[in-house]
Amino acid sequence: MEPLCPHFDLNPTNLSPIYTKFSNPTSLPSVSRRYSSSKHGMISKRWSVSIPYAAHKGVKTRSKTQPNGCNLIRLDQNLITSIGRGFIGLAAAAAAVISVTCDSPALAESLTVAFPVSRAREVNTVQRTLVEAWGLIRETFIDPTYNHQDWDSKLQQTMVEMFPLRSADAAYNKISGMLSTLGDPFTRLISPKEYQSFRIGSDGNLQGVGLFINVEPSTGHLVVMSCIEGSPAARAGIHEGDELIEINGERLDGVNSETAAQKLRGRAGTTVTVKLHNGKDWGSDSSLREVKLPRELIKLSPISSAIIPHRTPDGHLSKTGYVKLSAFSQTAATDMENAINEMEGQGVQSYILDLRNNPGGLVKAGLDVAQIWLDGDETLVNTIDREGNMLPINMVNGHAITHDPLVVLVNEGSASASEILAGALHDNGRAILVGHKTFGKGKIQSVTELHDGSALFITVAKYLSPALHDIDQVGITPDVQCTTDMLNSPKESLLKDKSSVSVLEADSCIMVAEHELDVQESEGTAS
Repeated sequence: MEPLCPHFDLNPTNLSPIYTKFSNPTSLPSVSRRYSSSKHGMISKRWSVSIPYAAHKGVKTRSKTQPNGCNLIRLDQNLITSIGRGFIGLAAAAAAVISVTCDSPALAESLTVAFPVSRAREVNTVQRTLVEAWGLIRETFIDPTYNHQDWDSKLQQTMVEMFPLRSADAAYNKISGMLSTLGDPFTRLISPKEYQSFRIGSDGNLQGVGLFINVEPSTGHLVVMSCIEGSPAARAGIHEGDELIEINGERLDGVNSETAAQKLRGRAGTTVTVKLHNGKDWGSDSSLREVKLPRELIKLSPISSAIIPHRTPDGHLSKTGYVKLSAFSQTAATDMENAINEMEGQGVQSYILDLRNNPGGLVKAGLDVAQIWLDGDETLVNTIDREGNMLPINMVNGHAITHDPLVVLVNEGSASASEILAGALHDNGRAILVGHKTFGKGKIQSVTELHDGSALFITVAKYLSPALHDIDQVGITPDVQCTTDMLNSPKESLLKDKSSVSVLEADSCIMVAEHELDVQESEGTAS
C-alpha cells in the first residue's frame, strides 16, 4: 500500500498509516508511566540470528548436511536452552549456515527446518534477514494462523527460492513475496535507506531543502505540496503546485517521490540544483526556472497554529485557537503543549484541533496528545492482541492543560493515530468531531530494525475506540458534516501574518467548527 502522506526531501514520514516504534519488540510502547494497561508485555519475545562461516567450538548442535547443500536444523528443548545463552554456529562444507536464537518459552518445542544456504555472500546475508523476519512474525503477527498457512514451511520454501539467486535485490523481493502471503499490506520490509528516512521523520529533524513533494496522480508529475517555513526552498520562492523537472541536471520523468526525495537530501552545507515549472503559469517559457538550494539542518515541527478572532452570537469578540497537527512524530505532544500554553497566555477561549490529512504516526505520541486535553483515568484506546484479549490503555491521573470548548476536524485522510486521538477525545465527551468520515485503519504495527539496517513492520494488534467502536475499514463518522469549499470571507486578524488567518476563515469546515463552539458555549457543555 502506498503511504498516505507525501514524501519530503530528506524524510518521507512513510506513516502508512500507523505504527508503534519498538526497539526490540517489548510491551506496547504507548503504555508509559502516564498510562496503565490491564496486561503488560503483550509483545515480549525476541528473535535474533547469526550466520557465521565456521562452527563455534564446544557447542553440540543437531544439524545434518543434506544433498545439494541443504542443511537440516532441529530445534528442541535442550537446544533452545543452549541458544538462549548466545549465538550458535552451524557449519556445512563451504557454505554458511543460519542458526536461530529465541528467548521465548513459546518455542520450547521440536522444530525442524531444512534449507539450502547460498554461496553468494550477499544472498547469504539476506537469508539471515529472512530468518529474522520469519521469527518475529512467528512470535508477534496478529493472525496466529498466518493467513491459514504453514509459516514454518514458508521459511523453507522461500529459502529454496533464494538459493539460485545472485543479487541481494532479488533475494529481498523473495522476502517481500513471502510477507505478501500474510494478506496484510501493513506487514512489510523496508530498505535501510527507507528506514533512515522513517526514523528522521519520526525524530522530527532533517537535512535537506525543506520541500514536501508527491506524484500528482492524474499527470504522474512530481509536484511541490508545500515548503517548510523558513527553509531554503521557501526562501527561494518555491511554491505549492510547482512541478519539479530536474535535480542536478537529471530529468525526473518516471521518478517516484521517494527517489526524488533521496536526491534532494544530503549533508548540511552542500547544495542541490533544481529546475521547476511555476505551477501558476504553465503556458509561458518564463515559468521554467533553475534554482540552486543549500541543504540545511531543518527542525520539523508537526504543529502549526494561529489565533482566529471570532464574534459570538451575542456580539462579543472572542479568540479561537487553531492547531494543525500534520503527523504524530516524537515531538508532536511537546510542540502541541507549547502551542496551547502560549495561546492560553493570549486569552484564547476555545480551540479547533485540525487532524485533516494527518496519516498517523507514533501511537505513544497520539496518546500523549490526548492527555493534553483530558483529565482523570479515562480509557484512551482498547487494543486486541493475537489471542483476542482486549487490553484497555488508560491515562493515570491525567490533568488537561485547558478545559475550553474543543472541536476536532477530520476527513478521509485522517488515519491511524489520528483516529485513535479523535476517538479518545470524542468518546470521552471532550470534543465534537466535524468533517468527513476518517480513513479507517485500526491496526497497530511494531517496527524492528534488522541486522542489515532494514526494518520490519508487523501488524501486532488491532484497536477499538474507548466506546468499543471498530475503526478498521470502517472509520469514524463525525458528529457534523462539512463541505470542503473555500469561502471568501476574511475577517479582522490578530496575527502578524494576516493572510494565514484569512485563509483559515475562508475554510467552510472551520466556519462550521466555530458554530459548534458557539453551541457548546451557549449550552454550557464544555467540561
